[in-house]
Amino acid sequence: MTVLQNEGEAGARQSAGGWLRIDLDALKQNYTLLRHQVGHDVAVGAAVKADAYGLGVRHVAPALYRAGCRRFFVATIDEGLGLRPLLPDDAAICILNGPPAGTETLLAASGLTPVLNSLDQTRRWAVLCRKTGSRPACILQLDSGMSRFGLSSEDLDSFCADGLHDVLDITFVMSHLACADDAASPRNDGQRQRFNALRQKLPTLPASLAASSGIFLGTSFHHDLVRPGYALYGGNPTPHRANPMHQVVTLLGGLVQDRWIEPDTAVGYSARFIATQKTRIATLSVGYADGFHRRAGGLTSAVLPARPEISLPVVGRISMDCMALDITALGDMDLPSGTGFELIGPHRPLDDLASALDTIGYELLTSLGKRFHREYIESSP
Repeated sequence: MTVLQNEGEAGARQSAGGWLRIDLDALKQNYTLLRHQVGHDVAVGAAVKADAYGLGVRHVAPALYRAGCRRFFVATIDEGLGLRPLLPDDAAICILNGPPAGTETLLAASGLTPVLNSLDQTRRWAVLCRKTGSRPACILQLDSGMSRFGLSSEDLDSFCADGLHDVLDITFVMSHLACADDAASPRNDGQRQRFNALRQKLPTLPASLAASSGIFLGTSFHHDLVRPGYALYGGNPTPHRANPMHQVVTLLGGLVQDRWIEPDTAVGYSARFIATQKTRIATLSVGYADGFHRRAGGLTSAVLPARPEISLPVVGRISMDCMALDITALGDMDLPSGTGFELIGPHRPLDDLASALDTIGYELLTSLGKRFHREYIESSP
């Protein structure tokens, strides 16, 4: 096993307040799992927007390329420009938000593929094609019922009336499911049917509808390309069922100090926690500035990796740079300064923490701060 550190971080682990381990082997295993889920006739891309969901696109995207991925999705041109030098030329980088006005030439010259989401974007891309006499690749998005991105039925009629499908080199036509994480929702099949109906107005083109959760709705949602993101990073794409994905992220908070306090002693801002008995309190160097939500006190817990069977409640308000655990259950166990406590990991799953905080794992991942010492684990880069 090889542990890769961020540049300039040799020996930095002990100076950081928390440590984030990203298992690139597990990431690649998740990609392979999803490829098997959809079969060999369906291409599997990867959403690596928002710095690969907060995990570091500089390491994540090349690892996915080594796993076989050849189509990557980011949100903005800036993200695409940052990703382009990290990947070989045969990797397609797709810009989900499309080209802002005036950026068409830059986008095409940079070898990026826009997702055209509006009639205006398609017309501007067509102007570029006519002006340059070239047909740089693009993807056309249709609004199948989410009312977020994509051409409406009326827009698509105008698109076809203008003959734009003859001007553009459309590699895929795509849409996005709004309720894929609820397998029982009738809206999923409704969107699938609407997407297929809209596609009938166009010449036969490869299609893409499913992202992480949509992959598990069945083969009728797979089409020619799926676009997982969250599932690649270990998030559960099948809520209310066992997570089929491998654990990718482990977050450890480092011990700053611990103390025994007497009954009726308060902990943290606003005295939100008051001890009812003699209590051992551990202060960890992770706070809301690091992405651990301020409201987490009293709602979740941590574990000491050496004693994972013991749940250690998070107590009091989370501060900007620190948090408190009730570690009374550990008794007088010796805990050196810097001891790591697992906040996210195999014993504290990401989705469990998100549920406790009434949010989603996507938000937690993309909120992880820059102060963590990051370790990227890969056995065979």
